[in-house]
Amino acid sequence: MREFRPDPVSDEVLAEILEVARWTGTASNLQAWELVVVRERESLQALSECGIRHLATAAVGLVIVSPGANPELEAFDDGRISERIMLAARAGGLASGVGWFKNGGRARARAILGAPPNTILRTAVSIGYAAVGAEHGRKRKALAEFVHQGRY
Repeated sequence: MREFRPDPVSDEVLAEILEVARWTGTASNLQAWELVVVRERESLQALSECGIRHLATAAVGLVIVSPGANPELEAFDDGRISERIMLAARAGGLASGVGWFKNGGRARARAILGAPPNTILRTAVSIGYAAVGAEHGRKRKALAEFVHQGRY
């Protein structure tokens, strides 16, 4: 989802999403990531200018902060927690979108959020109610196009 209505997300639904995030598996069970919950419109707008445009209209942005000790494993874990956050948002009746801060966007996002210097902020999930008429994703392939039984 790339466009959201201005309606706020309830604290209860957000708490459920964060609880799902808490139980997400991680490499070696390090649970190394931390989340910054962003609801302030000015901060969401500033973060959107760091490369994830859909944060500008989201009701909530969840920014994943990794320690930077093992970027490859942390990128894998970013994907795991992002997907679970998005599924939990959907279960709560919300839409979501995911993106990466690229180029200088990571350093700018770190400064906006006051994250420690050596951390990596690569991924953010936008959450909210889908804007009326907003595209709900591309059509998906039929199972027969990518599922193989027993052999390729």
